[in-house]
Amino acid sequence: MELPFSQACENNRKPILAVLREAFADCRAALEIGAGTGQHATAFAPAMPWLRWQPTEHRDALAFLEPRCRAFPAANLEAPLALDVCERPWPVPVPDGVFTANTLHIMPWAATEALFEALADAAAGTVVAVYGPFNYDGRYTSQSNAQFDQWLAARSPHSAIRDFEAVDKLAAGAGFVLDGDHAMPANNRLLRWRRG
Repeated sequence: MELPFSQACENNRKPILAVLREAFADCRAALEIGAGTGQHATAFAPAMPWLRWQPTEHRDALAFLEPRCRAFPAANLEAPLALDVCERPWPVPVPDGVFTANTLHIMPWAATEALFEALADAAAGTVVAVYGPFNYDGRYTSQSNAQFDQWLAARSPHSAIRDFEAVDKLAAGAGFVLDGDHAMPANNRLLRWRRG
């Protein structure tokens, strides 16, 4: 069986992992929200064996995630779970590491708000790492991001590249402080916050 595949995941997994190794160095478990094809989960779990890695996906897309996780098992890779950030309670408690890639610009803004509302229950020291495109000071960081945002708008009225400042405000409201802003391939960023 041919597994679901994302070329973007293949291209960005090494730069993301380089940051996550340091960001999650003191964490015991990581919750991946919107794990997609599972390429990040099956690469990151064995590369960070001190973590229990829990991939999740919206229930409608869980069947897209499960095959790769079965095909590339790791001792610390948990079976995928259905998770909708807008529903309470979540199926697992928020651990000390949370990762999500290419989700905030896809989900409605209300879901991004719900995500950080749920993270407000996290323990002190919890690290949240978010990968994707962001605008700064209300401006695109590249022409390709401007074109991508137009494509998102045509695809769904709920999708858009998010403003860094707006997301950082949500994080701050949940008790998190920005701990890193890393440049990534294809005009993306990896933002990380730590709960005080």
